[in-house]
Amino acid sequence: MKTYLSIDTWNRKELFHHFRTLVDPTFGLVANVDVTNVYKKSKRNENSFFVSYLHACMKAINAVENFKYRIEGDKIAIYDTIDVSATILREDKTFGFSYIDFSETFEVFQNDFNKEKERILTSKNLFPPKYSLGCIHCSAIPWVNFTSHKEPVSGDKDNSVPQLAFGKVTELNNRLVMSVAVNVNHALVDGYHVGEFFEKFQIELDKID
Repeated sequence: MKTYLSIDTWNRKELFHHFRTLVDPTFGLVANVDVTNVYKKSKRNENSFFVSYLHACMKAINAVENFKYRIEGDKIAIYDTIDVSATILREDKTFGFSYIDFSETFEVFQNDFNKEKERILTSKNLFPPKYSLGCIHCSAIPWVNFTSHKEPVSGDKDNSVPQLAFGKVTELNNRLVMSVAVNVNHALVDGYHVGEFFEKFQIELDKID
């Protein structure tokens, strides 16, 4: 489900119109998150580490209002729930795009992920059978501890689906940290909102059930 934002009364109206005039209105940054607790919890519960931190990520994404905005023509849609399209690697090192419905309940989210993983591993299809702008795109790059990152772009300056990438887990001061890249459309999202996401993401990663 989605509703539409009243742009004329939006306090970011001028920012929105300004950044839409740019050839490339996107910006990105990379920051480290502490994954010590979620790593230990995933091993203890015999869950996938990737699915565990991805679920924490999606809980944070869904808690930040501006990450739920999408440009649709001259309108801004507000999606009730944001899902995730994550790349899943095959044995031959190609990959497919998944589409995983978000659920607050980890077991439900994990089950949907496992279904999508099975679909991708048993096919050669790149794209999922369903798709919505109400998602984020993300990839895991667990082989590289990157400090900068650039996403491929379609040339559509109104593309407003946030793009995330997760890097290699490394040890720092006896803690496990992971680099995370976030790329967003500045017409909808500012640095403040990205900071809000990272703060909420860390809170979710630190939870111990």
